[in-house]
Parts: sequence; C-alpha cells; structure tokens
Amino acid sequence: MPTKIVVVDDEKPIAEILEFNLQKEGYEVLIAHEGNEALDLILEEVPDLVLLDIMLPGKDGMEICREVRKKYDMPIIMLTAKDDEIDKVLGLELGADDYVTKPFSARELIARVKANLRRKTPSTEEDKTDENIIKIREISIDLDAYLVKKNDEEVELTQREFELLKYLAQYPGQVMTREHLLETVWGYDYFGDVRTVDVTVRRLREKIETDSSHPEYILTRRGVGYFIKGDD
Repeated sequence: MPTKIVVVDDEKPIAEILEFNLQKEGYEVLIAHEGNEALDLILEEVPDLVLLDIMLPGKDGMEICREVRKKYDMPIIMLTAKDDEIDKVLGLELGADDYVTKPFSARELIARVKANLRRKTPSTEEDKTDENIIKIREISIDLDAYLVKKNDEEVELTQREFELLKYLAQYPGQVMTREHLLETVWGYDYFGDVRTVDVTVRRLREKIETDSSHPEYILTRRGVGYFIKGDD
C-alpha cells in the first residue's frame, strides 16, 4: 500500500501544489481545508504523516496537533507563514516533529517528508534481537518496536522524542552539542535553531525523569550540550 499523507491547508492553491508534488513521489494524498474536517480525516484515516498548517478556520493547527497526539504518534510537520520563534516552539511543545516556514520550496518539503518517514519505518519481528534493546538503568529502549519503558511501564513518546533518546542512549556519557544533534537526529540543517533541541529535551525529561527539574538521565553540560548518564 502506498504511504498515506494528509495535507491540511486552507489555501487551496498551496494544498494542490503539495498534492501534485507528493503524488509525483508516489504518495497517496488526502486534503482538508478546514480544522474540524482535518481532525476528522486524520482520526479516520490514520495517515503515515500529516502536513498541518497552523492558521486554519475552525480548529487551528495547534489544537489539531494536540488532539491527534492523544491517540497517535505519526510524524506531524507544521506549516506556518509565521517566522516567529514562539510559534515554532509551541508547535514542538504540543508534539509536532518538524515545521516548515512559508514560503518553502517543494524540494525542501519533500526532503523533510522523506526524513520523517524514514524514521518511522518499523523493523520486522524476525529482525528483532536483544542487541536492538538499549538499557539505561530503569529505562529500556526497544529499537525495533519504537517502544520505551521505565520500570516496565510504557512511556509514550513522539517519533522525534524517541529518536533523540535513542541517539543519546547509544553513546552514554558522551556530550553532544545541540548543532550535532540537529544534524544527526533531525537529519538536515535547521539554520542554527538550537531551541528545537532544547524543547525536545525538555519534553523528554518530563516523560522519563522522576523530577524533570533535577534530571538523572538526560543531563546538561552547560555551554556545550546534552548527554545520557549511563550506569554507575
């Protein structure tokens, strides 16, 4: 079955351009132009990825993102005409995996779509081995199932949160700069927008730490970056 993408944008010419370029890449594309319609479509179709405009009639993109994240973890890329830092950060806080500021090129957007979909491709059960499970004290990270548990309790993470935790856990004790994490985990140049990493780390800490204000797993090396504290 082809990969299914829902495009949500109230500007019909933009939605049609996105549809054309995505279909050229072999994706199945469904379109919504209004917030309530978009939320119903996403919850009914459960697509592989959502391209979601922020400014919409009815429910806005932020509200839709919040509602979708209550049930599903498919990649969400926010589309915004606003180049304001607060909009980007708020979208990430609500669980979006990525954002693109209008105007953007079709080539850039397709690259973002492919990068996010690659990270969502599951492994087969036959490929699963103990080597694909990383354990950091009470936390286990199942690389095949995209599953994180703490004390045997499942921790619900978005795709981007999982990828960041996985990468840090693969190199316990090694400090990673924000710029390096952007390049490696996000997979493309964020033009120095390191706040993206900070927001995602903060969300992760709220989910895996006993006290996010006094983290025991994801630690900060002030002025440098972040690292996972391994076994003592």
